[in-house]
Amino acid sequence: MMPDRATTSGNAERGAAALEFALIVPALGLLLSMMIGSARIWQAHTVVEQIAGTASRAASMARTPSEARAAADDIARSQAATRGLSCSSLRVDTDLSGFQIPVGQPARVSSQVACTVPLSDLIVPGWPGSWTVSAEADSVLDRYRRRG
Repeated sequence: MMPDRATTSGNAERGAAALEFALIVPALGLLLSMMIGSARIWQAHTVVEQIAGTASRAASMARTPSEARAAADDIARSQAATRGLSCSSLRVDTDLSGFQIPVGQPARVSSQVACTVPLSDLIVPGWPGSWTVSAEADSVLDRYRRRG
């Protein structure tokens, strides 16, 4: 009795599905991890942009340059903590040259915020390294309010 062709080809392909599964699942897992990591980096960048805008707005509401620098720094640090952004280092640089412009003329202040986020917080726990996310925002000083 001759073996049936269908039976012979079935034996030859036995285990092919398991092999395909073993090759495809890790690749899909890696792709999914990369997508999640990219989304988390994008979210961190969005939060830093919002913090920079808030910091520059806080600086523009202050009466003196020293108050403006302190307000920008305080609000940036509190916003980072509130938003769940765990920066290993947070730098807030505020350009206060607008306070030197005479009252009645347009002036602005700007804040640049840089946050270094550990990759273990963004991608996979235990992942080494860090990513620095930075953003800058401007805010207009009131044209007719006394400055400093």
